[in-house]
Amino acid sequence: MTLAEQIALVAGATRGAGRGIAVELGAAGATVYVTGRTTRRQRSEYDRPETIEETAELVTAAGGDGIAAQVDHLVPEQVRALVERIRAEQGRLDILVNDIWGGEKLMEWNKPVWEHDLGKGLRMLRLGIETHLVTAHYALALLSEKPGGLLIEVTDGTADYNAGNYRLSPFYDLCKVAVTRMAWAHARDLAKRGCTAVAITPGWLRSEMMLEAYRVSEENWRDALKIQPHFAISETPRYVGRAVAALAADRDRHRWNGQSLSSGGLAKVYGFTDLDGSRPDAWRYMVEVQDAGKPADVTGYR
Repeated sequence: MTLAEQIALVAGATRGAGRGIAVELGAAGATVYVTGRTTRRQRSEYDRPETIEETAELVTAAGGDGIAAQVDHLVPEQVRALVERIRAEQGRLDILVNDIWGGEKLMEWNKPVWEHDLGKGLRMLRLGIETHLVTAHYALALLSEKPGGLLIEVTDGTADYNAGNYRLSPFYDLCKVAVTRMAWAHARDLAKRGCTAVAITPGWLRSEMMLEAYRVSEENWRDALKIQPHFAISETPRYVGRAVAALAADRDRHRWNGQSLSSGGLAKVYGFTDLDGSRPDAWRYMVEVQDAGKPADVTGYR
């Protein structure tokens, strides 16, 4: 698999899935612009230590060319300037990964709309939906100038799963369903230019924040099974990164246009694995084991 000479933008690459995707695109040889709000000099409202410079360095170490750019994707002028920079430096954009989020600390779990803090909920919608539209507005204009471009909208949950399951609050639910529909809509417009758009979801992600919540690290993550046995189906951010890299390298990727995809589902098609050599199929596990009330058992699911 090679993406040498491909130009990618991973919007929202400071940590989590965005970082994993950026690194795997780099491992395949791509030049990857990585954006976020947190730098070594300035932290976002998350107030976390991960930075876009670290992500860019990981991309370069993996074999690509990582370029960090501090961008708040709620500020159109900053996004426009970023795309103008990519045009000036590269002349094109081949891959756009829209992974902007930022709502974890705003979530009030299992609360109806009248109990959920309204300000936090509306901020979540801006971070999870408006950012994607602002970025698409500017970046897709460049990406679609030539046939073959690929847009990947990152969300939480497949279309089928989200259609049948309430995702914890009206605000979170709307954010994650909207991103999938966004990919479907962009696919109709991009197809006219010979380009492709899909939505993709990781499974239960062992992000920096999730590992911290369980007070474990990637090295001893299985210790968290004492608290939550179903965490056994979890995956690293690099797994969805490999899914994105496989899609980007597939010359026949337009067959997926407009579809809702998952890391586990694409692993079956393309044959990649997570870092430990397994192939977790989290969304099938969620339905057949966790949501069905069965004891945690990943046999046949990874």
